Amino acid sequence: MGDAFIRHIELLGYEKRFFPSQHYVYMFLVKWNDLSEKVIYRRFTEIYEFHKTLKEMFPIESGDINIESRIIPHLPAPKWFDGQRSTENRQGTLAEYCYTLVNLPHKISRCLHVVNFFKVRHDDMNPVTDSLIKKPEVFLLPKDSKKNPTDITGPIVLQTYRAIADYEKSSTSEMTLKAGDMVDVVEKSENGWWFCQLKNKRGWVPAAYLEPMDGPDESEEQEPNYAGESYVVQKSYTAVEEDELTLREGDAIEVIHKLLDGWWVIRKDETTGYYPSMYLQKAGEVNISMKSELRKWGAPPRRSTIRNAKSIHKQGRKQISQETYRRNSKKYIQSQNKTNAISKSQQDRNPKNEPEENKAKAQPAVPPRPSKDIILNRCTESTRRKIL
Repeated sequence: MGDAFIRHIELLGYEKRFFPSQHYVYMFLVKWNDLSEKVIYRRFTEIYEFHKTLKEMFPIESGDINIESRIIPHLPAPKWFDGQRSTENRQGTLAEYCYTLVNLPHKISRCLHVVNFFKVRHDDMNPVTDSLIKKPEVFLLPKDSKKNPTDITGPIVLQTYRAIADYEKSSTSEMTLKAGDMVDVVEKSENGWWFCQLKNKRGWVPAAYLEPMDGPDESEEQEPNYAGESYVVQKSYTAVEEDELTLREGDAIEVIHKLLDGWWVIRKDETTGYYPSMYLQKAGEVNISMKSELRKWGAPPRRSTIRNAKSIHKQGRKQISQETYRRNSKKYIQSQNKTNAISKSQQDRNPKNEPEENKAKAQPAVPPRPSKDIILNRCTESTRRKIL
């Protein structure tokens, strides 16, 4: 019959799962050329990584060389925290994306990258669940919406940001900005470089040079996590500012605060400081070609280093001092050490980790036999007769 290819992809809805932690997956019905139909589950972050790689494979069709040649559809970047509302609102965009993808020229729609991504995986047949926590909740699209993707799809609304200072591009892939320019953000990368468009121009811009129109604080920026996430340094960096860290490739660190300008606060032993996120990789994660390519770039500028920055907001961004990071991080480490010490002490007292109820209970001590004088003076007549 020849090579397998996809005839149709239909978005069925999404699932809210609770194991190993709460997250959302989209459900797709994939129809193949052999007339088989399979249901698969994919996280949006997976879909977005697939999309980025597809653009790399077909630079002309993705508009990298000439924007007018673009035929690969747009896909907004994932948010820092994907909740149920964003998962639900994104369904229309995803349905249209899949419809357009399947109808692209065969060299794209039938390439191995597309075919392999939508193939059934082991987890699709046997999704990981834990009935002791909570069973997944399923949210299906209305049947009427599935008949025509345009019924549930509106235009992709791009966020508008304002440039707070002049920026001069240093490569052909970047875009020059003037203070006050209003740009539409097409793609937000966690490395601090955002892909923007200004009239008929497009290019990468440092996120540090942009501010939202509605307020100084980024709603997508998460709070510090002093428990930390394990990462590995993929590229060495020598600190320029006092609050930055100098690290070597291969160093193991913990990320405690992810900031949108691409400079994350990390912890190395008990020391904290800023480090370019584009030089980090999550521990245990396989190298991704896109990340490897981005690491060739220079780190984006930090917000604190921008001169002549002029914001339209009266209230500035809330900033956490490095001393606060260190203090809270130290408190967390001390708390963990204390918890570990208590746990170790309990294990030392019970080396075999036997439950208390399984241990033999201590027997009461046998009291000494009373003397003859005590028996004669305190006991009954019948008892005194036995020793006479």
